[in-house]
Amino acid sequence: MSKKASAKVKRQSGKLKKIKALHKNKTQKPQTTSGAQSSSSLSQDPRFTQAVQNYEAGLKAIQERKFERAKALLEKVMTSGSRELADRAAVHLNTCQQQLARASSSGFKSPEEHYDYVISLMNTADYDGARSHLEKLQKQVPKADYVWYGLAVLDCLTHHYESALKNLEQAIKLNTGNRYHARNESDFQNMADDPRFTELLYPEELEASAAPTPASPGPAKKRR
Repeated sequence: MSKKASAKVKRQSGKLKKIKALHKNKTQKPQTTSGAQSSSSLSQDPRFTQAVQNYEAGLKAIQERKFERAKALLEKVMTSGSRELADRAAVHLNTCQQQLARASSSGFKSPEEHYDYVISLMNTADYDGARSHLEKLQKQVPKADYVWYGLAVLDCLTHHYESALKNLEQAIKLNTGNRYHARNESDFQNMADDPRFTELLYPEELEASAAPTPASPGPAKKRR
C-alpha cells in the first residue's frame, strides 16, 4: 500500500473519533428535573459499538495488507445500520477489492510463483487470504505436492489438526521427500506430541516396533 493510501487510512481513523462523539450525543439521555444526569446516559447502541470495532480492525488489517480479513470486517460494517460508518467503510472496501482482484489475476507466471505469494501471506498471519489462494491452487494443480503441504502447515497454524494430518499424508503420498521436510518444520510443533503425526513421519520406527522378536534359545543341556 502506498504512503498516500496509508495516510488516508490514518485520516479516517481521526474522523472516526468524531463519528463516535456524534453518536454518543445522539444516544445521551436528557437530564432529570433535578439536573442530575442518568448513570446510563452515555450508554451506546451495542450494534454501533460492534460496528466501530469492526471498522477499526478493518483499517488495521488494510495497513497490514491483510485484505481478505479487512474485506470481511468492512462488509459487516456495511450492514451495521450506521450510515456514517457504512459510507467510510465503502471507500476502504473498494480498496480491498482492487487489491484482491490484482492478487488473484493472472499476474503469477507459474503455480510456484503463486505459491510463493501464499507463503508471504502466511508469514504475515493472513491465514484467510492464504487459504483462499491455496484452494485456488489446489483446483489448478491438484497433484502438486507442495500445495497439499502448504495446506497442512496452514491447518496446523490455525489449529485444524485433523485436516493438517490428512493434507500432510497426501503431500507425502505425492512426494515422499515431504516426510523429511516435515520432520524439520517448526510450524508443525503443535502436533509434535500427536502419535499419529509421529507415525506419519517415522514409519520405520513403527515397523520396527511391530516386528516379532526372535525367540531366545533355551538353556544348554549338560553332557554326561
